[in-house]
Amino acid sequence: MDQTQRRIYLIHQLLAEHPDGSAITIPADPQKQRRLLRALVNIRPAHPISPEFKNVQDQYLQERARQKGIVSEDLFHPGLNIWQGDITRLQVDAIVNAANSEMTGCYLPNHNCIDNAIHTFAGIELRNNCAQLMAVQGHPEPTGQAKITPAFNLPSKYVIHTVGPIVAGAVPTATNVDQLAASYRNSLQLAAQHHLTSITFPCISTGVFRFPNWQAATVAVRTVTDFLRNNTTIKKVIFNVFKDTDRSIYQQLLSQD
Repeated sequence: MDQTQRRIYLIHQLLAEHPDGSAITIPADPQKQRRLLRALVNIRPAHPISPEFKNVQDQYLQERARQKGIVSEDLFHPGLNIWQGDITRLQVDAIVNAANSEMTGCYLPNHNCIDNAIHTFAGIELRNNCAQLMAVQGHPEPTGQAKITPAFNLPSKYVIHTVGPIVAGAVPTATNVDQLAASYRNSLQLAAQHHLTSITFPCISTGVFRFPNWQAATVAVRTVTDFLRNNTTIKKVIFNVFKDTDRSIYQQLLSQD
C-alpha cells in the first residue's frame, strides 16, 4: 500500500466502528482525508485493534513522521535548550505530554492541543495503553504527578504524561505554583528512573489552563535547573515552544543564567 491506500483503509476501518459511519463520505482531497482520519482517531474510545489495522497504522504514521521531518537530539547541546516547532517531530528519549486527569488523550476532533497531537501521531495504542494504566490505578491522575508510556509511532522513545494545574482565578495561587513545579520535577524523576538522557517539555498549564506564560516558564526553568544539579542521567532538556512569545520568554530566562 502507498500512503493514500493506507489512509483510506484506516478511515474505512474506523468508520465501520462508528454507528453513523455509513453516512460519511470519504473526501477526495488528501488534506481533508487526513483531517477525517485524525478526527476518527481522536473520538475513538480505548479498545483493542486488530493486527492488520496495527500494521497499516504503524506504516502510515511512521511514513508521516518521515514526511514531517524527524529532528534528532544531536541538534541540542547538554543542558537547557529551546526548540520552536512540532513536539511530535523530536527524536529524544522522552517528550512530555500536558495531559488531563483522565490521562487518555484529547477527544475533541482535530483539536490543536499537544495532548491531541501526541495521541494522533503515536497511534491508537497510546490511548489503549493509558486506559490500561488508569484502570489499574482506579482514579483520576492527581495534579503534578506523572506516568510514562512507550511512544509507539512517535520518533521519541517514551511519552511522559503529566497533569498541570488549572488556574481558577486571576493569578496562580501558591498551590498552583507548587503543582506546576511538581509536574516538571516528577517528570524528570520518572525519566531519570528509566535512565533517560534527554527530555522535552511543552509549556505546561499555559493556554486553556490559564497559567501566565512568563510565570510558568520561570517555574519550569527554576525547577529543571535545580534538578540538574543532582547526579542524574538526564543531560539534555529541551523547552518546546510553539509561539514566538514563548520563545522570547525562554530566551530571556536562559540568558540570565
